[in-house]
Amino acid sequence: MTSFQPLGGTSRSGRVLGPALDKIIKNAAWRKHANLVAVCKSALDRLDSLPDSPDPSVLLGIPPSDADSVLHPLVLAIDSAYPKVADTALECAQKLFSHGLFRGDINLPADGDDAPGSSASRLLASVCSCGGIGDEVLELAMLRVLIASARSPFVLIRDECLAQIIRSCYNVYLGSQSGANQLCAKLVLAQIVVIVFARTEADSTDVRTRIVSIADMMDLSDRNLNDSTLVQSAQNFINEVMAGSDADPLPSKSNKEEGLMPPDSEEEAAANGGGLSKIREDGLFLFRNLCKLSMKFSAQENPEDPLLMRGKVLSLELLKIGIENAGPLWRANERFLGAIKQYLCLSLLKNSALSMMTIFQLLCSIFMGLMSKFRSGLKEEVGVFFPMLVLRIVENVLQPSFLQKMTVLNLLEKICQDPQVMVDIFVNYDCDVNAPNIFERVVNGLLKTALGVPTGSVTSLSPAQDTTLQIESVKCLNCIIKSMGVWMDQQLKLGDFAPERHINKHSSDNLASLNGEEGGVTDYDLHLDANHEFSDAASLEQRRAYKLEFQKGVALFNKKPSKGIDFLIKTKKIGASPEEVASFLKNASGLNAAMIGDYLGEREEFPLKVMHAYVDSINFENMNFGEAIRFFLRGFRLPGEAQKIDRIMEKFAERYCKCSPSSFTSADTAYVLAYSVIMLNTDAHNSMVKDKMSKAEFIRNNRGINDGKDLPEEYLGSLYDQIVKSEIKISADVSAPQNKQTSSINKLLGFDNIFNLVNWKQYEEKALGASDQLIKHIQGQFRAKTGKSESMFYTVTDTAILRFMMEACWAPMMAAFSMTLDQSDDKSATAQCLQGFRYAVHVTSVMLMQTQRDAFVTSVAKFTYLHCAADMKQKNVDAVKAIISIAIEDGNYLQESWDHIFTCLSRFEHLQLLGEGAPPDASFFVAPLNEAEDRAQKTTFVKKKGNALQNPAVMAVVRGGSYDSASMGNTASALVTPDQINNFISNLNLLDQIGTFELNHIFAHSQRLNSDAIVAFVRALCKVSMTELQSPTDPRVFSLTKIVEIAHYNMNRIRLVWSCIWNVLSEFFVSVGLSENLSVAIFVMDALRQLAMKFLEREELANYNFQNEFLKPFVVVMQKSDSAEIRELIVRCVSQMVLSRVNHVKSGWKSVFLVFTTAASDVRKSIVLLAFETIEKIVRDYFPYITETETTTFTDCVKCLIAFTNSRFNNDASLNAIAFLRFCAVKLADGGLVCYDNNSEGHLGNGDGSDGNLTEKDDHAFFWFPLLEGLSKLTSDTRPAIRKGALEVLFNILKDHGHLFTETFWINILKSVIYPIFSNTQNITVGQVLLVHDPQFPNDDSTKSETDTLAAKCLVDLFVRFFNVVRSQLGSVVCIVTSFVSSPYKHYANTGMAALLHLTAHLGSKLSKEEWKDILVPLKKSVASMLPVFSSIIRIMQDIEIPDSVDQYSDHEYINEDEEEANMETASYAIVRMKNHISVQLQIVQVVKKLYEVHRKCFSAAHVSILLDVLTSIASHSSEVSSETIVQQKLQKACSLLEIPGPPVIHFENESYENLLKFLQTILAEDPVLSNELKIESLVVFVCQKIFKIYLNCAGQQQNDETSDAGPTAHSTLPLGTAKKEELAARTSLLVSALQVLRSLRQDSFRRNLRIVFPSLVSLVSCEHHSNEVLDELHDIFQSSIGPLLMNM
Repeated sequence: MTSFQPLGGTSRSGRVLGPALDKIIKNAAWRKHANLVAVCKSALDRLDSLPDSPDPSVLLGIPPSDADSVLHPLVLAIDSAYPKVADTALECAQKLFSHGLFRGDINLPADGDDAPGSSASRLLASVCSCGGIGDEVLELAMLRVLIASARSPFVLIRDECLAQIIRSCYNVYLGSQSGANQLCAKLVLAQIVVIVFARTEADSTDVRTRIVSIADMMDLSDRNLNDSTLVQSAQNFINEVMAGSDADPLPSKSNKEEGLMPPDSEEEAAANGGGLSKIREDGLFLFRNLCKLSMKFSAQENPEDPLLMRGKVLSLELLKIGIENAGPLWRANERFLGAIKQYLCLSLLKNSALSMMTIFQLLCSIFMGLMSKFRSGLKEEVGVFFPMLVLRIVENVLQPSFLQKMTVLNLLEKICQDPQVMVDIFVNYDCDVNAPNIFERVVNGLLKTALGVPTGSVTSLSPAQDTTLQIESVKCLNCIIKSMGVWMDQQLKLGDFAPERHINKHSSDNLASLNGEEGGVTDYDLHLDANHEFSDAASLEQRRAYKLEFQKGVALFNKKPSKGIDFLIKTKKIGASPEEVASFLKNASGLNAAMIGDYLGEREEFPLKVMHAYVDSINFENMNFGEAIRFFLRGFRLPGEAQKIDRIMEKFAERYCKCSPSSFTSADTAYVLAYSVIMLNTDAHNSMVKDKMSKAEFIRNNRGINDGKDLPEEYLGSLYDQIVKSEIKISADVSAPQNKQTSSINKLLGFDNIFNLVNWKQYEEKALGASDQLIKHIQGQFRAKTGKSESMFYTVTDTAILRFMMEACWAPMMAAFSMTLDQSDDKSATAQCLQGFRYAVHVTSVMLMQTQRDAFVTSVAKFTYLHCAADMKQKNVDAVKAIISIAIEDGNYLQESWDHIFTCLSRFEHLQLLGEGAPPDASFFVAPLNEAEDRAQKTTFVKKKGNALQNPAVMAVVRGGSYDSASMGNTASALVTPDQINNFISNLNLLDQIGTFELNHIFAHSQRLNSDAIVAFVRALCKVSMTELQSPTDPRVFSLTKIVEIAHYNMNRIRLVWSCIWNVLSEFFVSVGLSENLSVAIFVMDALRQLAMKFLEREELANYNFQNEFLKPFVVVMQKSDSAEIRELIVRCVSQMVLSRVNHVKSGWKSVFLVFTTAASDVRKSIVLLAFETIEKIVRDYFPYITETETTTFTDCVKCLIAFTNSRFNNDASLNAIAFLRFCAVKLADGGLVCYDNNSEGHLGNGDGSDGNLTEKDDHAFFWFPLLEGLSKLTSDTRPAIRKGALEVLFNILKDHGHLFTETFWINILKSVIYPIFSNTQNITVGQVLLVHDPQFPNDDSTKSETDTLAAKCLVDLFVRFFNVVRSQLGSVVCIVTSFVSSPYKHYANTGMAALLHLTAHLGSKLSKEEWKDILVPLKKSVASMLPVFSSIIRIMQDIEIPDSVDQYSDHEYINEDEEEANMETASYAIVRMKNHISVQLQIVQVVKKLYEVHRKCFSAAHVSILLDVLTSIASHSSEVSSETIVQQKLQKACSLLEIPGPPVIHFENESYENLLKFLQTILAEDPVLSNELKIESLVVFVCQKIFKIYLNCAGQQQNDETSDAGPTAHSTLPLGTAKKEELAARTSLLVSALQVLRSLRQDSFRRNLRIVFPSLVSLVSCEHHSNEVLDELHDIFQSSIGPLLMNM
């Protein structure tokens, strides 16, 4: 050896081996270890001669052929068990592994195997043997070597070698005398498991692993864990060995270049025919061995071997660590998942019967790992283990193991940490008809525990333990509801309530998105997608409903089988055929075996068919009789009734013989033998039977049953032995039905009903042992369901599943939280309860479960104890905090639950005010009378808390009340003790924990609520405010002020949302504004004013209606309120708002004018005047604002002004209103309205008439008509000034602005506005028999007639002015004028005639012939309608008697004085009527005369004929009047008695005929053509002859109408009386005129008509005359006319 060559040569491995071998040589005993020294020297020499070899070898740099020789000294050194050399050898071995100098696979060699790798195997075998030496140092050195070999990335320890390493570590842990070494061995084992499982997952040896911690170990029974020094020492040891560098200390080529890396796992797997790689096979091998180690049980003679139990615990701990470190491979690979099912689940089953607490905890931990990572692949296994490990413990309330139950509760808390787990449990078990209701049972079991042990029950728990379990169970319930809430939030993506409804598609992308952190992969990737139709929420709802209904049917079957079957068939849970029902009875779980048997034995047709189908579905082939009957009876229990058994056995015998025809000669044999077997089974296995049946007796009892022959004794004996040895029992899976909870969960209203859900009867807890029979049965169930649809595992992401979960758990949770919160003062427990309530509200709110949400919120609200503050505690204050938290965090989903929250906030604020000594809100409603009282009142209420006893409000609160009472302290007036006051004051101090900031934050936060939520928020706040304000004793304004605040906060919301908000607020303000409590109503109206002022600060665009909607409450209250104070306040409020915000008012004008319109008709004068003062200012100063954005407000303004014109309080106001209407008309005509820009035709013109007229647009009629119609109606007002003013303004408006109107519009105005003014006048006709007391008699109403006269004049003036436009309405106007003419009253008739003359005077030349006819015909009709008035006078006078003189009354004293007065009054009325009538008729004659004179050129023959008809009718009528002598006499008597002139009847007749005669004479003289056409000559002669007769009658001459050739006959005449003479004198002029007209006829005309008039002329010669003028005219006629005719004859 050269001086510069290192010890061990130049090879890399030699550099490690050389110093170690040299040290061994030095430390060895030369005599005792001579062979070892020699081998070491030989190896050193060999190493010195070896170069660094590049060939693959078990030792890096050492040729394969020399590797064994250089390692052999290390084996010998270790085997020597001499500590000095063995420790050196172990240290060298550790370095070889740590520095990566060992390469390749290491496995124990098979027999005769001389493979190169056997040297490394022998080395490891020697290392493992050190554990049995008992030296503590060597034990630790061995553990270092083993951990180094396990973690070396260049070595793959295989199969038995790995198992030997594990056993060696086990031995150190179990057998070492050093506690520290035991812990080190335990940690080394755990570290090796972590390394192997990590390599298995990565399928590579080069992986990084975490260092295990002693905290991962759970064996509480290990005493070493109690010594902190040992624990720290062990932890330092594992940290040290794991902290060593894996780097090669010597320079070398890369591993791949040297070809020393293990083969690629994929290539290896392909080389192995597609199986697992070596690495993964080793991982699977280790897992199986750990499972086998955990299933070792002690012998029966030593059942509690402590060493074996420690090993079992260690195995379970390692399995726990392995499961915790298992990755996706274990879930994705069928072999690994199969190993879990085959080995780990079997281990759990076998160890579940052990009572050792540590084992139970480990089982729970392992089960937790399975639940977290493998539940998708272990659906059936979880369905068994969950009831076995969890439900069995949770549901045991009376006699549980405290530690076990605490362990299970902690397990549930850990399970809930993954939000998906609980959802998956519910989906795959509670929604699966073939699976247990795990979720529901967990919740109900926790409820039982939370409620504690029932009073009077015997329990194994101490009170402290029971309390602890109650708190922990509440904590678990809180964790469950919290996990549901967290899962919901995850799916909804932080409040985005629009999740996609889909089933998880088992992709790695889904995994990454749902887990959120690497290494924390939960079980999402192995969800079978088969039967995916059940995976969405809708299908899950169907599955859940199907299961609930199915279980209902099963429960009904277990009570009454027939009803249960009928129910299941009706609900289509099973088919209606006997075969389908039979299949249900065979396969359905939960059916009572006795009820199955009872149903099969029924004799009704359908159950009998079912029984036959049930038996026929069983195949008894290749079964002996004993096996067949045992198999048959395993599914049900035979009924007790013999007839039922008989029917079943009869069918069994028939079926058995059909399947095994060679067994018996007939079915009768099988039938009898079946009975015998049943009797034998009962006899042999019933403890009540003392004398058992012997085999001989059994054989004897069955002789001759085979068709008269005996069955073989061997056969019967064998059958006997089978039955006696093994009892015929029903199958283990035909279990008793589960106890069903009542179905009325959703109807719960109180805790009593919830308590009824809990079945306190505790069944004896059966130990689920590790018997082979039970294990085989469970494994058989697993195998039977593998691959079936019910074994498919589903995962949903649709949050709708939470609705079904909450329906199952909400009532138990509320019961648990409520009872615990009510009965416990433990801060932790109450905090858990409130947190549970908080999450429950969150889930139910978001899922829109109204009933459940309201129940939870109500419960929290009640637990605030704000309604009973004297009894409050810290937990109640925490409940208030919870309420505030709920309001802020879940406000978007609370809806109706806001009622309870605002109720609590209202009460909380009330208590705060009382605590501060502030005056009650009622003080706002009562104003002090003076300053002194004000100061006194403030002094009274500003108190400290200590003086609360003197405050009645505080005393009422201290007395308290129920939660549902409207206000606190109203239910009783009991005395309040000082102790109660002190408690109350101290509780107020508790409330100081909650500041006003938190309270106000709820309302400020309302801006963040969504659209629906803010409406619900406002509605609830209004409801609570209504309750506050309606309090009869203590009205409060807290909520009202908050309404103003939140309205202000939310005014900036979009208009659509704000409209919804205001609909609620508007209804509230109206309701309270109409309150009977005046002070409250005033306060609310003022609050509304504040809001309106703020709202009017916002700009409103054109054509919107928000302001109008906002101000509507003012309108409604104004219209409906009975309080004058409220109405006046509204007027003042609106006035203030409008005048201060006039430039912002847009659509609000409509409501403003409605308020003032209502005020105009108010009964209180001050309100009317106040309103008019404002409207006056608005119209005068702010008229442009009225129509700035909306022209329709002009109409509202007009209506408002019209309303003020109707005011009865002040004529000046009414007249001013009329003047403002004129002002509005001017503005309207001048274009004061903002017209529509897109409608050029709508331009109103500039008022000068130069740029056109209004087009026919309804928009403008909409503006004009209300104004004009309003004025039109005012013309019938009872006040003369108003009537006249309105009339003048109306016609002035039409005159001034009529040029703007179209013909159509004018016609509408005339029909709708003008004509109605004359409706009353037109109704008064002469045809009416008007009595003296008729109210329409207008003689005493001069103002009315004056108005009508003015109206008629204005109408004609208007018509004349705009005749060209309104020409078509001539007929209607004439009808109105002639209606005046035909009026029975003189002044009306005069008005009509004057109007007619005015009309014709201005329009005569413009009228056509037809238009003249339209004038003259109505005139003629009106004259004709007037004539009957005389008939009415005649009728009046006929019924009365007029005495000749006043003295006549004294002679008839019996005459009733009242009757006499009435007669004279009637006569007086008749006289007046008669005079008026005559006067009107004569004026008409003059009108006709004037019409002809002025317009004769315009008249045609038809027109003149009409005029003649008028005059003729009047003349004839005058004669008729004159002929009524009796009436005239009565009238004359009356006039004499009344000393008044009589009616001018004679004058009437004279004037009528004289004007007629002159009219005819004029026509005859001036228009011969017209005369001929109308035969005027004949009419003249006729009229003259009529006049002659009148005169002769007056003169006393009775002329004979018949003429004779002999001439006239002389009559004797009597002298005339004075009256006649006067009459004759009056008629002289008429006669003279007639004679003159007759004399003026042409000679031929006179000749033709002489024969007619001659007799009358002769009579006139002979009669008496008053004047010689008549005789002179007669002389002239005879001389000039008749004489020449006689001379020429």
